[in-house]
Amino acid sequence: MANAHEIDYKIYGDDMQFVEIELDPQESVIAEAGSLMMMEDGIQMETIFGDGSDSGKGLMGKLFGAGKRLLTGESLFMTVFTHMGQGKKHVSFAAPYPGKIIPLNLAELGGKVICQKDAFLCAAKGVSVGVEFQRKLGTGFFGGEGFIMQKLEGDGLGFVHAGGTIFEKELQPGELIRIDTGCLVAMTQHVDYNIEFVGGVKTALFGGEGLFFATLRGPGKVWVQSLPFSRLASRVFAAAPQGGGSSKGEGSILGGLGDLFED
Repeated sequence: MANAHEIDYKIYGDDMQFVEIELDPQESVIAEAGSLMMMEDGIQMETIFGDGSDSGKGLMGKLFGAGKRLLTGESLFMTVFTHMGQGKKHVSFAAPYPGKIIPLNLAELGGKVICQKDAFLCAAKGVSVGVEFQRKLGTGFFGGEGFIMQKLEGDGLGFVHAGGTIFEKELQPGELIRIDTGCLVAMTQHVDYNIEFVGGVKTALFGGEGLFFATLRGPGKVWVQSLPFSRLASRVFAAAPQGGGSSKGEGSILGGLGDLFED
């Protein structure tokens, strides 16, 4: 039985995207706080407690769902946008950094997709946004970004965002790929996920890619991003002037060496 609202959508932009959701009367979409870009008149906002599902949970169930969301760094609350008027209305949500928005039809993906803990953008009301614990010991101790992940469950549309270029790969049964842990965006529920140590001291200490890879074995779909936000942020931080200094030498040939000749 279908539970999620059947919403329509359109994605605008190339590298700085937003998704426009079209709502019929009484249809709703859920989103994290801060992702709203714009909405038309007649759409009502409401803060709800829990994971956004429409499953009729009791208070303890909602408390448990909300508490698990805290583990991913998200709020206890989500926002529901409901079309309370007549005709069709639109509400739009923007990605927080350059990249792509990926629409996921959960009904066509086995009812569940596992994604990075900060990837969720918005979804049709009725989709549950929860926490996925990786049960394997290696993943738990060494997974870093991959240990606690989000899961989207239900039969409706969900939207996740990722950085840079997005690559979607269909893994055949037994097929294995290795991905930098930060580059993994999402995967379907039957993909076997673990963490593998990068062999070789030179590679581990000086390669710049970290000590561990995510290993993914099919069958299933995997979405990979070319520019994780953590990688982008570290490069921006490294290039920024330290200690509140001037950045006037940024475009010069000498760069930072020019400061040596200043009084």
